[in-house]
Amino acid sequence: MATEASNSISTLQCLPNNHYSTPLVLNVYDLTPLNNYMYWIGLGIFHSGIEVHGKEYGFGAHEFPTSGVFEVEPRMCPGFIYRRSITLGQINIHPSDFRMFIEKMALEYYGDTYQLLSKNCNHFTDDVSRRLIGKGIPGWVNRLAKLELDSHSSCSHFLLGILCSCLLPESLKVSNVQQHLPECQDNLEDDDQETDDDQEKQLLPSLPRFEDVCFVEETPRA
Repeated sequence: MATEASNSISTLQCLPNNHYSTPLVLNVYDLTPLNNYMYWIGLGIFHSGIEVHGKEYGFGAHEFPTSGVFEVEPRMCPGFIYRRSITLGQINIHPSDFRMFIEKMALEYYGDTYQLLSKNCNHFTDDVSRRLIGKGIPGWVNRLAKLELDSHSSCSHFLLGILCSCLLPESLKVSNVQQHLPECQDNLEDDDQETDDDQEKQLLPSLPRFEDVCFVEETPRA
């Protein structure tokens, strides 16, 4: 991705005996129990997050032109079934520097830019890994999306879209993300109050653990 953020962030090198050395960990989750069968043939529908300095970062969809990057407690992303963790490498970076890095990445990963097959949570974690250690995540994590793109099959694309749309939890589709991102409030000023109330009543019961998801505010554009 040739963007301002990617141009400003160089690949970080591993420096032994550094006080801020930390593993770069990929946490992988199942989106469906069918993965128990598909996993063994190298397929599956997965969500993934990157764990650094005791926090896990992922990418989710919502309808606003603002950060879709969020943080959760490691291996506890709401709405998904934790499967396994993979250590991708070791990095040396101060926690505050990493925070700046992830905030810059958030500029490229707005919630309304999420695309199931071309810009999903696994594309995000792969991008983070490549920028930090120069290599991507294991191919099987996002293999199904790649196969769908390569097949050029509109039918299979449509079916996969329906399946994943149904399986993605509301806490990551986040139709009520405006409650947690104040800058989105301006987009809603003209909405009918009764409609807003109805939406909140419909969504809130589906978000029992939404408080565990904290969206990363992107670095302000220059």
